[in-house]
Amino acid sequence: MLITNDFEVAQPVDKVWQFFGDIPRVASSLPGAELTETLADDKYGGRVEVRMGPVRLRFTGTAEITERDEPARRIVVHAAGAEERGRGQASMVVTATLVPAGRGTKVGVTQDLQLSGAAAQYGRGMISDVTAVLMRDFAANLASQIAGAERGETVQNAAAPAGGLAIGLRAALMALRRVFRRFFVPYEAAN
Repeated sequence: MLITNDFEVAQPVDKVWQFFGDIPRVASSLPGAELTETLADDKYGGRVEVRMGPVRLRFTGTAEITERDEPARRIVVHAAGAEERGRGQASMVVTATLVPAGRGTKVGVTQDLQLSGAAAQYGRGMISDVTAVLMRDFAANLASQIAGAERGETVQNAAAPAGGLAIGLRAALMALRRVFRRFFVPYEAAN
């Protein structure tokens, strides 16, 4: 399943690119993600936990940077993991591309996601909505981390667990907005 998101950060592209080069800072900004070890250059072990209402999925696995294109400001990460209770697996290729946008930076993120087991039972729409919510939180955490570094603050774990009801409700609201747009926009255009 291919999922695309983009967001803007009110920081110059060079600062955002520098941030993306610091994998522990990136991981600390991803809701629900935690690095547990450095396995080799550009390869890390870690966990990702996402709760959607009563369902908790916790994956343990690896992430490896397979491409860093400085001139194009493009980074590619391959990640794979298994759900800790044996209820499925996930693998994904994440590509992030940075381009200047005014005085800030537009970050485009493409995720080629493959799920099996319990996580695969959720529909594409729900997974896309949850991903969009997580990307918004990541963007806010990223901006906060860069601003904190400018003030001389040390790296801290900015990301709270990607938790339960809040993500589920925000994703459900996104789905409802889509439904309302489908039904009401054609009606308004016809009148």
